[in-house]
Order: sequence, then structure tokens, then C-alpha cells
Amino acid sequence: MPAGPLESRMARLEGAYEQVSQRLMNIDPRFDGVDRKIDLRFDALDKKIEALAAKNDQRFDALEAKMDQRFKAFEAKVDERFNAVDQRFNAFEAKVDERFNAVDQRFDAFEQRIDAKLDQRFMWTVGIVITTWLSTLAAIFLHH
Repeated sequence: MPAGPLESRMARLEGAYEQVSQRLMNIDPRFDGVDRKIDLRFDALDKKIEALAAKNDQRFDALEAKMDQRFKAFEAKVDERFNAVDQRFNAFEAKVDERFNAVDQRFDAFEQRIDAKLDQRFMWTVGIVITTWLSTLAAIFLHH
């Protein structure tokens, strides 16, 4: 008798194991499906991130181009202002050169007049000295 209930228990256990095995076999495809869904979602998320990265790269490129353009415009304005300052300094330098040239011309003219007067007075002095020497020599030679 004891063999009968043992066989029935064993048959029951085998049936339970079979049910557990079938359930586990049903769970594996479900996990595979969940795995595929997760992979698909991650792939979609990666694509969205790549699209956002590309969009941000385009924005940064556009911003960089805009900044380059503005910096070039600013640089051009600064160059224009420095050129204007250079022109002002050049004009001022030309005016100062003109004034110094005018002063130089005045000094040259004054020097020429002084030289002419000194030459004239020197000639008069030389003439008087020579005349005095000649008179002195004539007086010495003719007096004896």
C-alpha cells in the first residue's frame, strides 16, 4: 500500500515539475521580448541623443561663425580708429615740421644778415687796421 501513495505523489511531483518547466520555458521568450524592447528603446534614445548632439554642434558652429564675424567687424572698427589716430598724428607731425621749418628759415635768414653785417664790419675793421698800419709804416719810414 505504501507503494501506491508514493507513486501518486511521485506522479504529482513530476506533473508539478513539468508545469514549472513549461512556465520557465514561457518566461524565457518573455525575457527575450523585454530584452529586445529595452534594446530598441536604448537604440531610439541613442539616436535622439545623437540628433541633439548634431543639432547642438550646428548651433555652436553657427554661433562660432557669428562670433567670428562680430570679432572681425570689431577688429575692423578698431583698425579704423587706430588709422584715424595715426592720420591725426601724421597731420600734427606735418604741422610741427612746417613750424620748425619756418623757424629754421627765420634763423637762416637772420644768420645770413648777421654774416653779411659781420663781413661788412670785418672788412671795415680790416680796412682801418691796414690803413693804420700803412700810416704807421709810412710815418716810421718817412720820418727818418
